[in-house]
Amino acid sequence: MTPTKIMQFALGPIGAAILGFATLPIITWFFNVEDLGRIAMLQVVLGFSTLFFSLGLDQSYVRDFHESKNRAKLFKTSILPGAFLLLVSLSLILIFNGLLSELVFDVKSSWLSVMVALAILSTFISRFLSLILRMHERGVAFSMSQLLPKFFLLLIIGFYVLAGANKNLENLVYAYVFAAISVSVIFSWNTRFEWSSSLSQKVDFQQLKNLLSFGLPLIWGGVAFWGLTATDKIMIRSLSTYQELGIYSVSVSFAAAATILQSVFSTVWAPTVYKWASNGESMDKVHSVTRYILLCVVIIFCLAGLFSWLVTYLLPSDYADVQWILVSCLGFPLLYTISETTVIGIGLARKTSYSMLASFLALVVNLSGNILLIPMYGASGAAISTCIAFFVFFILRTEFSIYLWNPIPRLGLYAYTSLCVFGAVVSTLYGEKVYVYIQIYWLVMLVSCLFFFKREFKSLLVVMLSKVYSLKVNGK
Repeated sequence: MTPTKIMQFALGPIGAAILGFATLPIITWFFNVEDLGRIAMLQVVLGFSTLFFSLGLDQSYVRDFHESKNRAKLFKTSILPGAFLLLVSLSLILIFNGLLSELVFDVKSSWLSVMVALAILSTFISRFLSLILRMHERGVAFSMSQLLPKFFLLLIIGFYVLAGANKNLENLVYAYVFAAISVSVIFSWNTRFEWSSSLSQKVDFQQLKNLLSFGLPLIWGGVAFWGLTATDKIMIRSLSTYQELGIYSVSVSFAAAATILQSVFSTVWAPTVYKWASNGESMDKVHSVTRYILLCVVIIFCLAGLFSWLVTYLLPSDYADVQWILVSCLGFPLLYTISETTVIGIGLARKTSYSMLASFLALVVNLSGNILLIPMYGASGAAISTCIAFFVFFILRTEFSIYLWNPIPRLGLYAYTSLCVFGAVVSTLYGEKVYVYIQIYWLVMLVSCLFFFKREFKSLLVVMLSKVYSLKVNGK
C-alpha cells in the first residue's frame, strides 16, 4: 500500500479523534457522570455483538479476499449467516419489553431497547461493509465513513446545548444511536455497487464451510478479546459505581487518541502482509515495521505521561483523576497495535486457535486484576489491570507467532514495552505523590529513543530530506 493510500486511510481516525476531542468536553459538562458510565456499557454491548455475531467470518473475508475469484459471492457468504442469527436474536429479546435496556443501562424502557437494537444492527452492518472499502483500498471513502458520524454526534450535542435540551440518558442515547445508523447508511452508499452485485449470488456452502473452519475458532477468541477489553467496565459496574465508570470511560476516550495509530495500522497491515505472502515477497519487512511501531508506541506513552495534566483544563473538577488514569488506558490501543506486527505468523500459519488462547489467558489476568484492584482503587485499578493484561496479551501473541513461524529480535521490544507499562502503573497509582520523579522518568525514556532508534530516525530524516528536495526541483 502506497504512502498516499495510507494517508487516505489515516484521514478518518485523525479527523474522528479531533472531533472526539471537541465533543467529549462538551458531553462531560452537559451530561452527568453516571449517564456517561451507562453509555460506556452500550459501547461494550456493541463491541460484543459485532464480535460474536460476525462468527469470525469477517476475518475469513479479509483472509481469502485476494485469493477469491468471485468476491461478490465471498461477501454474501461471509455476512449472511451472522446477519440472520443477529436478526433472530434481536427479535426474540425485544419480545420482552424493556429487557435489553435494563441489561445495558439498568433502566427498563421499551423505547430504549429498540434504540439499542438499532445500534447493534447498524454496527454489525457497518463492520462488514467497511471491509469492502478496506480491501479495495478506498481510503477516502473509508475515512469519510468514520469521520461523518463523529461530526453528526458533535452537531447533535451542540444542538442539545443551544436548545437547552434535557440532560438525560434518553437524549444521550439518541445521539449515539443516530451516529451508529449514519455510519451504516454512509457505508451502504459507498459500497452500493459491491453489495448489490452480491444479491444475485448464491451462497456456496462448501465455501462457507471453509470460511467457518478458519473463522469459527475466532468466535471464542473474539469473545475472549471482547472480555479482555470490556472486563474493566463490567467489573467497575459490579464492584464500584456508575460515577467511577463514567470517570473511567472519559479516561479511555482521551486515551483513544492512540487508536489513530491502531486504527490506521490495523486497517492497512493485515491486507498488506497477506498480499506480501500471496506474492511470495520477503517477510523481512515485518521486523522493520515492528521497530517503527515500537518507536511510535514509546513516544506516545512518554508524551502522555508528560502532558496528561492538560486534560484538567478541559473537564469539570469531578474528572480530576482522568489525568492519571489515561496513561494506563493507553495500554490497550498501543500494546494491541504492536502485537499486530508480531502476531502475523499465527495468521499466515492459519493457527487461529493460538490467538484465542492468547486472548483467553490475558482475559484471566485482567479478570483477576480487576477483582483484586477495583475494590481498592476504583477506576485506577481497572486501568492498571487492563494495561498489564494487554502487556501479557502482547507477549503471548509474539511468542506463539515465533513458535509457529519465524523468530524475531525481541530484547529491545520487551524492554521498552516493560518500561512503558511500569511507568504507566506508577503514574496512575502514585503520579500525584511522585509527580516530579515520574516526569523525569518519562523524559529520560523519550531521550533514550534518540539513541536506541537512531537507525529509524536516520531513515525518516533521509525520506523527509528527499521529499523536500523533490518539491524544490519540481517547483523549479
